[in-house]
Amino acid sequence: QVQLVESGGGLVQAGGSLRLSCAVSGRTLSRYNVGWFRQAPGKEREFVASISWSDDSTHYANSVKGRFTISRDTAENTVYLQMNSLKPEDTAVYYCAAGNGSDNYWGQGTQVTVSS
Repeated sequence: QVQLVESGGGLVQAGGSLRLSCAVSGRTLSRYNVGWFRQAPGKEREFVASISWSDDSTHYANSVKGRFTISRDTAENTVYLQMNSLKPEDTAVYYCAAGNGSDNYWGQGTQVTVSS
């Protein structure tokens, strides 16, 4: 089992920044990808960014490229999502997820609200 706990959400004005954290526990993550997804009201959950625990490679949705940065702290087993130049359309519940192709785990989510 893998447990994921998100934190760092909140209310911010457009153009501002937030950093989300995802504390991961339960097992080693050497073969996992850890990522962030988001779900806005009335919309489907969508991919935001991911990072490979084995080689640190990253992937981003086109909508956040150049504004968001995903990173990890191996010692702390924590994944971060630095969000800059936030837009009202970034408003959503942000979920941390970990998967290895067969097992997928989700956190409870953290609300991010960007006011215009």
